[in-house]
Amino acid sequence: MELTTIWFLLVAVLFTGYFILEGFDFGVGMLLPVLGRDDRERRVLINTIGPVWDGNEVWLITAGGAMFAAFPEWYATLFSGFYLPLLLILLALIARGVAFEYRHKRPEASWKRRWDTAIVVGSLLPAFLWGVAFANILRGVPLDADHEYVGGLVDLLHPYALLGGATTLALFLTHGAVFLALKTTGDIRERAGALAVRLGVAAVVLAVGFLTWTLSIRSSTAAVVLAVGAALALLGGLAAARVRREGWAFTGTAVAIGLAVATLFAALFPNVLPSTLDAAGTLTATNAASTPYTLKIMTWVAVIFTPVVLAYQGWTYWVFRKRIGVANIPQH
Repeated sequence: MELTTIWFLLVAVLFTGYFILEGFDFGVGMLLPVLGRDDRERRVLINTIGPVWDGNEVWLITAGGAMFAAFPEWYATLFSGFYLPLLLILLALIARGVAFEYRHKRPEASWKRRWDTAIVVGSLLPAFLWGVAFANILRGVPLDADHEYVGGLVDLLHPYALLGGATTLALFLTHGAVFLALKTTGDIRERAGALAVRLGVAAVVLAVGFLTWTLSIRSSTAAVVLAVGAALALLGGLAAARVRREGWAFTGTAVAIGLAVATLFAALFPNVLPSTLDAAGTLTATNAASTPYTLKIMTWVAVIFTPVVLAYQGWTYWVFRKRIGVANIPQH
């Protein structure tokens, strides 16, 4: 297998991991005012992701770094053409991170409400905009023969992209609700489980519609198999949620998101950013890649350090695996 193909697969794996892990904490953030009826309950919700949310974002940083080093043409064209959506995602993630750290600094209810709003908006915007971005990557954007983006913001907001945004939003909400049912006790667990099933119905409809549309634009045998697997995993996760098997439900939604992202990459390959103007402007895994020597060095670095990072993050989840509830939150 060529190194360009290996690094395309590695970028796909990194984004898949990011959407699975960051997906549930985006969902928790968006559900903060829905499932948190008072300050103690909202603190429970925040504490479920407190030890892991920043580690989850490392997957995005690593994916961006891998794109920059392995496919500099892809990185440059993507980040210049998608400048405004990606800037909004960055600002939202910054506001969200600051809100997690500053919410508890003062006791006033008004102070906490403002930071709660930042958490909700900082979770909602990326959840929607990532779907818009990846839908545009797969469908293609106007690139000239020099691989330069020549469109505007409006070119990124077509119906297919908006459906992609709505799909990721619904999937992350469902994933977050299932995670809360898995990680909490008492009334919050009951409400989260019931809400997950209701949200899941909308997620199934949107996901099936989006993946069907995706396969009508670009497809391969692998993409079809992965899309069917994603739909079955999501249905299985919802079935488990209905009977209060939260562990299996979370596994189902995680696998569904992972297979859905894999579907997009499988349908995209060997392209990395198609051009809707001229085939000559299309970026592929070959013409967007770094030199073979660069890819070889990167491969050795990845082989050495990736298992270490995965082991550390797995250990973190193991340490903070227990459920929490209102009883674990002191009154003050």
